[in-house]
Amino acid sequence: MTDIPKAPAALTPQFCFNTVALRDFLRISRAAVDDSITQNLNALLTPSRTGFDPSSTSVRTPRSRRELDPQSCQAFKEQALFPSWQSRSDILTYCAYVATSPDPDDPETVLREAESLKERERIVNERLDPYSARYYPREPRTQQLAQLLRQERNVETIVRSRTWGLVRERCTEPTEDADQALNEWRDRQGVPKPRP
Repeated sequence: MTDIPKAPAALTPQFCFNTVALRDFLRISRAAVDDSITQNLNALLTPSRTGFDPSSTSVRTPRSRRELDPQSCQAFKEQALFPSWQSRSDILTYCAYVATSPDPDDPETVLREAESLKERERIVNERLDPYSARYYPREPRTQQLAQLLRQERNVETIVRSRTWGLVRERCTEPTEDADQALNEWRDRQGVPKPRP
């Protein structure tokens, strides 16, 4: 079974503001389960269980179209797929709260205030330099984090949709929607649903 990368034991704002660590966790988690979904599902095939059927060689059957054992599929979803999705959802939700909260520890606050003061004192003569009126203030790190999270949520939606499409095809999953399936798993496990 696929090894799922573990989420940090205690989520902190520092983890969220460390965009390299945040992106690395999301990237590695997606690579372990979602990006390699075809290989993960193929690993669930156990052709030796039924024995060799000589008539199987007379008809060419694409490997990717073989139905998988329902118990194997369910175990994969319960032990690898949904926990991976849940850990990423937890981190994205926590970091979204951090991005919308006040940030008294922002190291660039003083620098932004100094730049803003300098900009207000500057004399602009657009006749001499038409570009002199331009001023692009630095974004606070909470806004940068919020933008990153929007991008990552969009990526997560696309990745889950693709993964769930393959799971539905190979495991004959009746649930149409990935979010619905994840919510059903959360209900069975007693995991609270993240608030939007």
